[in-house]
Amino acid sequence: MTLGDCYNVTAFTLLGLTEDLELQVRVGVLLIFAYVIIFLGNFTVIAIFSADSHLHSPMYIFLFNLSIIDIASTSNILPKLFNMLFTKHNVISFAECITQMYFFLSLVVTELLLLSAMAYDRYVAICHPLNYVVIMSFTSCAGLSIASWVVGFLDPIGHTVLIAKMYFWSDRPIDHFFCDVSPLLLITCSDISMVEMLDYIDGFLVAFSSFLLILVSYIFIISNIMKIKSAEGKHKAFSTCTSHLTCVIIYYGTMLCLHIKPTSSYYPKLDKLVALVYVVLVPMLNPFIYCLKNKDIKKSLVNFKINCFRKTLWLNWTFLYI
Repeated sequence: MTLGDCYNVTAFTLLGLTEDLELQVRVGVLLIFAYVIIFLGNFTVIAIFSADSHLHSPMYIFLFNLSIIDIASTSNILPKLFNMLFTKHNVISFAECITQMYFFLSLVVTELLLLSAMAYDRYVAICHPLNYVVIMSFTSCAGLSIASWVVGFLDPIGHTVLIAKMYFWSDRPIDHFFCDVSPLLLITCSDISMVEMLDYIDGFLVAFSSFLLILVSYIFIISNIMKIKSAEGKHKAFSTCTSHLTCVIIYYGTMLCLHIKPTSSYYPKLDKLVALVYVVLVPMLNPFIYCLKNKDIKKSLVNFKINCFRKTLWLNWTFLYI
């Protein structure tokens, strides 16, 4: 490889999920089905929250934001992947690649912060129930949500600027199905030490501190639950946390595998699989994990369906009358 192969490139080639053409079509169909479920599931949560004022409480405010993130994160990656799978056009422009990476990182950080806020909400609800309404007021929840989005979209600017200024080997494709930091650093001919150092600092300040807040919250939560004498009381208290805890385990498990490691430890097949779990499985499961055992959401969903049915009937009768 000569230095002459190093350019300020205008486009990249993504290798995608697999080179097997027949498998690509099958995977594409499955992913379209998953995308429809993700969109409908999370859009339903957003619609129910918007329509029912009874759900304008802290946990549902965070869940509303989480659903927006799930739709945004999958829409940032899957449409381009569908185009690659069905048209075999694997080229992505430099600007599109950097933009996709920026939004991917932004939404990852925003979700990390929201999960921390949700853990704090559960801590206050179980450990300080009498002061819950005061501590977790609508203003406080809105402030935490806005702060999560602002920090989330400011945090990756450093990564984005540094990578956007890099030079890349012109004949090396990105061995991934979307633009992420590690695959991009593997094909650059520029010095990556600043980006890797920023990765470690960012990982400590955002990922580790968020995880530490969640861990401390659950230590206090479990300690408080163990003091409850009745088994029914323990079960009721713990059931309010199981949905959030499940999402935290899945989310942090995938994030640790993807980002908390040096660039040299990037393994394409494994990392693509883990990334697919984050991009597709987590957003698809979130609405079901949070809603299946939630009586308030089930009740609101029934009312939402009834109201939609009534509106449909009213429109039909109006058109018939006209």
